[in-house]
Amino acid sequence: MWITWCAVHSLLISRTAHNVANTLIGRYSGTYRASYILFSIVSLIPVLWYQFSLPQHLIFQPSLMFRLIQGALLIYGVLMFYLGAQVYDMRFFLGISQWRNWLNKKETGQVPFHTDDVLTYVRHPWYSGGIALIWGFGSITDVYLLTRIILTGYLVIGTLLEDKRLKTELGEQYSVYIRKVPMLLPWKGIVGSW
Repeated sequence: MWITWCAVHSLLISRTAHNVANTLIGRYSGTYRASYILFSIVSLIPVLWYQFSLPQHLIFQPSLMFRLIQGALLIYGVLMFYLGAQVYDMRFFLGISQWRNWLNKKETGQVPFHTDDVLTYVRHPWYSGGIALIWGFGSITDVYLLTRIILTGYLVIGTLLEDKRLKTELGEQYSVYIRKVPMLLPWKGIVGSW
């Protein structure tokens, strides 16, 4: 179920799906992003319900050190989401800007490219934080281990696809950014500050 959800989620956010939706729904295309977010949340509910209903077996008993590492991952993940929300245009991300532009019969432009704040240290803070949160929660059971592996793979692949899309859209300025700023782990900024 997780693989299906991830595949559908990725397919629906692709440029091809967006173009098809624009053709099919025409003048309602400004509602696509908000509808996509709503669909993603609603379709996630049965997947989570099914996962939580499965019998699970503990793989190993977590030690204090393991719990401390998980705590650090949770703090890092929450921090990445918070810092990302400070630099991303949340109205655009949630589809509110597109919806408002559609209601006012305006064209929705491209979000400006910037590399300030957390984006100085890591290109994809939400993907980075998402991976940290996935591994920071709960015990390691057979079901959760498989889920963590699938979702980590999904986020890494999503990051690579996002980089490819942004390189196509933004050209050389994004290629320069890729060479300077790490994809998921803000190690250059940390090392550079010592």
